[in-house]
Amino acid sequence: QTFEKLLIANRGEIACRVIKTCKKMGIKTVAIHSDVDANAVHVKMADEAVCVGPAPTSKSYLNMDAIMEVIKETRAQAVSLNESICCSFLSPKIMSSLSLQASEGVTFIGPDTHAIQAMGDKIESKLLAKNAKVNTIPGFDGVVKDADEAVRIAREIGYPVMIKASAGGGGKGMRIAWDDEETREGFRFSSQEAASSFGDDRLLIEKFIDNPRHIEIQVLADKHGNALWLNERECSIQRRNQKVVEEAPSTFLDPETRRAMGEQAVALAKAVKYSSAGTVEFLVDSKKNFYFLEMNTRLQVEHPVTECITGLDLVQEMIRVAKGYPLRHKQADIPINGWAVECRVYAEDPYKSFGLPSIGKLSQYQEPLHLPSVRVDSGIQQGSDISIYYDPMISKLITYGSNRAEALKRMEEALDNYVIRGVAHNISLLREVIIHPRFVQGDISTKFLPEVYPDGFKGHRLTDLERRELLATAASLYVAEQLRSQRFLGTPRIPVAKSKRSSWELSVRLGDGIYPVVVSKDDSSFSVEVDGMKLNVTGEWNLASPLLSVTIDGTQRTVQRISRNASGDTSIQFLGTVYKLQILTKAAAELSKYMPEKTAEDTSSILRSPMPGAVVAVSVKPGDTVSEGQEICVIEAMKMQNSMIAAKTGKV
Repeated sequence: QTFEKLLIANRGEIACRVIKTCKKMGIKTVAIHSDVDANAVHVKMADEAVCVGPAPTSKSYLNMDAIMEVIKETRAQAVSLNESICCSFLSPKIMSSLSLQASEGVTFIGPDTHAIQAMGDKIESKLLAKNAKVNTIPGFDGVVKDADEAVRIAREIGYPVMIKASAGGGGKGMRIAWDDEETREGFRFSSQEAASSFGDDRLLIEKFIDNPRHIEIQVLADKHGNALWLNERECSIQRRNQKVVEEAPSTFLDPETRRAMGEQAVALAKAVKYSSAGTVEFLVDSKKNFYFLEMNTRLQVEHPVTECITGLDLVQEMIRVAKGYPLRHKQADIPINGWAVECRVYAEDPYKSFGLPSIGKLSQYQEPLHLPSVRVDSGIQQGSDISIYYDPMISKLITYGSNRAEALKRMEEALDNYVIRGVAHNISLLREVIIHPRFVQGDISTKFLPEVYPDGFKGHRLTDLERRELLATAASLYVAEQLRSQRFLGTPRIPVAKSKRSSWELSVRLGDGIYPVVVSKDDSSFSVEVDGMKLNVTGEWNLASPLLSVTIDGTQRTVQRISRNASGDTSIQFLGTVYKLQILTKAAAELSKYMPEKTAEDTSSILRSPMPGAVVAVSVKPGDTVSEGQEICVIEAMKMQNSMIAAKTGKV
């Protein structure tokens, strides 16, 4: 026996994830959506769908009055809440609304309001953790009143400190401060982000543990006093305090530390009479000392890696617990079978601060589900819009293997086979992370990205051999296309010999270099001479497909041709990074020497936003004199605030 109808107060991939399990369990679903999400995937998947307001989350997905009305209209027996509502449980309006619905027989999929309120407030949760004998980070346990008090507390604790929203989550409303000035600035931005994202601007301050790992424990508890820990997830690869790559288990934990963390996580869950799936997050130092960070009272984004190694469907377990059933498993039944890795695929430009949001329409979209042991949790499809109103996540890409090396190899292949057009995306960064020697060896921390890329991410750095492979692939692709043009249209752009074996002299521009290339063709392959080295290139030259499987001297590569034009300009995704090339005939290469170089635009007098967003504050007016580094305005994009500063001293 289960619920007949469940309302999902969420959007995107997590809404789709809940709907899939509900279908498996025979539960009808109701989706809510904003007006701009009317054609979203979760709306199409659900049995019913109701619009609850305009695009801004505060007027739609956080519009509790509208959501409660939909619950009544559709007669939903249960409700799955979104992250921001869970993080806003201290709101009297939300508390009263939920209490009212609970009294009318509506069940919420998740823990009760007491547990969410206790764990959703970082100040209260830290005190509860201490009482439950859970290791905690030194810091100030009260609410910070203003910037002056923040500075005083930070000095008492000792720099560096972490300023974070009491009711926050997902990296929003968090700032690291190393001195008084950064503390004042961090207090301002954290309180504004917290108010915007969670409707609660209260902040706390605690000691920042430098260079830690971020490891979390998945817990599952029922209403009968039973609780389990479902092993750990390694979440140390982060940017701006938001996770990018996760895996389970962690390479760092030994069985004793894993058990100790799991037992403390369960102790905390029992202390607040927790009943559902939840996540207890820890910071772990180099000596395996671990400290409680927070407890998330919801289904985490990274839950699929736990499902892969345990075989459990966490959504199904949450629904069973909400219906009142006891857990079906004992602690001894929870295995670690194999290894799972998750990459968060975002519509972001990774070359700007490891990922600034990108918006647009997905003109082409193809998930790599044809590969073995690959799972994609997404809430979009070809034609979907990525807007400024919501999180820029495209999907969660998960691979599974019998061991870590196998899971990582499958992830590398999956990233190469993932087709995304129309928006910038972070696949190049994800691929570089998972093949980096430090990551492969398990030598990671939350500082991994800034340590490995101190000057910012620049894409894959080609070795000499890889450069030759790219040039050979581009030249072969170009000739294959010209031969196809000759067969179908009779209009090749390069001379084609009539002999069985033909040869073409080309030049390929890549970056600042122009490389002579000689391409020869026989019946089944191309022989390409680059830098005096001959490479044999074979492939299925299906020019209509976005994916091309190419074998270069026995090494198989999956490449993507992103764009091309009649002038020989082409963009190719090779080893995860998109490279711009130009194919030139011998005559065109000679003429190109006389082309004047384009001068770069002088942007020092221009303040250009690096991302789409809303201007939430302007600190200057026309006629003001500003200094280099002075704040001009604040841009909010996808719930994160960014200060725009002057590049030089001048007058507005």
